[in-house]
Formats: sequence, C-alpha cells, structure tokens
Amino acid sequence: MKRIVWLASYPKSGNTWFRAFVANLRSESERPVDINDFRLGMQAGARTPFDEIAGVEASDLTAEEIDRLRPGIYRKLAEEADEIECYKIHDAYTRTSDGRALIPPDATAGAIYFLRNPLDVAVSYAHHAHCDISQAITWMGDENHAMCANPARLYEQLRQRLLTWSGHVLSWVDQADVPVCVVRYEDMHVDTEATFTRAARFAGLPEDPARVSQAIRLSSFDELRRQEQEGGFVEKAPHAESFFRKGQVGAWRESLSHEQAARLIAEHGAVMQRFGYLGHAGQPVF
Repeated sequence: MKRIVWLASYPKSGNTWFRAFVANLRSESERPVDINDFRLGMQAGARTPFDEIAGVEASDLTAEEIDRLRPGIYRKLAEEADEIECYKIHDAYTRTSDGRALIPPDATAGAIYFLRNPLDVAVSYAHHAHCDISQAITWMGDENHAMCANPARLYEQLRQRLLTWSGHVLSWVDQADVPVCVVRYEDMHVDTEATFTRAARFAGLPEDPARVSQAIRLSSFDELRRQEQEGGFVEKAPHAESFFRKGQVGAWRESLSHEQAARLIAEHGAVMQRFGYLGHAGQPVF
C-alpha cells in the first residue's frame, strides 16, 4: 500500500519544476508535456478529490475536521494506485487534532523534500502571493501561518499549515515516520543531472541517463516559462503576474534590503547553517 511519494516543499522551492521533470520522464516523448497536464494525480490540498472520496463537501466541515479525514483520503489513493504516485504537498509534516500523522506512513513510500534558500523564497513567495516582501518575511516567521486558511472564503484548496519556514523544513527532515530525500533547489541548478537522477532513484522512477537528460531538457525553466506565456498555467495565483518568473539562484540580492536579509538570517540562521546556506562566519553562500 506504500505507493505515494510526496513532493514536499515550502511554497516556491522547486516543487513544480520537479513535477514537470517527472511528467516528461514518464512520457518518453520527444516533445515537452503540457504544463497544464502534469499535475501527477493530485495536490494534497486539492478540494475536489477530497469531496469525492470523503463523500462530504469540505465546505461543510471545519479545518480540523477536514484534517482528521485527510489521512484516510491518502490511504484510499494509495490503495487504488497501480504504481508509485508522486503527489505535491505544501503542508508541514504535522499531526491532526486527534494525534495522528496528517500524512499516513502506511500509505507513504517516501518524501522528496525540496529546500530553497529562504532569502530567495521570500522574494518569490511575495510575487506569488501578490504581497510586499516584508509581509512574506513575516509569514515565514509565523508558526501559525497557513495557506487557504480564511474561514470566510471558499478556496479551491484545503487549509495547509506551513508553520515557520524553519519549522516547515524541520517538520519533514527530522521526522522518523517516512524516509526523506532532501533536494536543494540550488543543486537542481548547479548539479542538475546528478541531483535529478538521485531524486528519481529515490522515488523509484526511471534513472536511465538518456531519459533523465531528455526530461531535464524538456522541463527546463525556459520551457516552462514559454508554455505559461503562450497558454497560461492553471496553478498561477489569481493576482500573480506569472508562476514561472525567474527561477534564479541568488536573485534576493537585487530585491531584499539589508534589513530584510538580516531579519531572515536572524530568524532562520540555524537551519540555513545546517543546510549550507550560510558560511562559518554567517555570510550567505548563494
């Protein structure tokens, strides 16, 4: 029954890029998969599959009641899967109000956790959420931060608890329930072939060098951005100018003030140091 590999990340950390890679890796076509067709089963916070499987509309439930049903939803998906399924998830690795893991270990083959420099995340998240960077930084330091959490609105997605940026990272990489493969966004750029091959091997996906190389080429950031410009992208936030904006490493240096960068380092420095985003003297590496 362990047929789900979770593609887990704080928002704007490389999750969608990898999903495009998986879609192209599995297609074996020489043409890129349409970005609006590679959603790979479902997103963990999607409302429609929840309603269909649970037999009750999420809009009739509280967020806590929804969370208590979600582990059963994922077990059902695992039971019905014929092969490993890769599902996107932005939730932190948390527990429901009755103490169970939101992500059931008995349905989970593993999780690939996509990690990105929080200095770059802050800039990208602000563009995605259509807010100023200071607001994004505040959210990243708020242990109660969640997506789609306003009870007065009906979202296409369920509430997803993010915790702080550091809390999100540690919730996944330090839990002992399911195996985790940590993939840094920066390594996806600078050591692309090896990084994607390692992640594919962990997920039980094809790792033939020729197929991996072709899938990487067909899911390049330039290709994803070209497709969005020509036909749009269903996962773009309504007020965002684009989903695939820059995708650069170190773009924060052009966008963050000294005070904003210092605040992020002060709040998340321990985790940044642990994963190589700060040097021994505390200076940013990327």
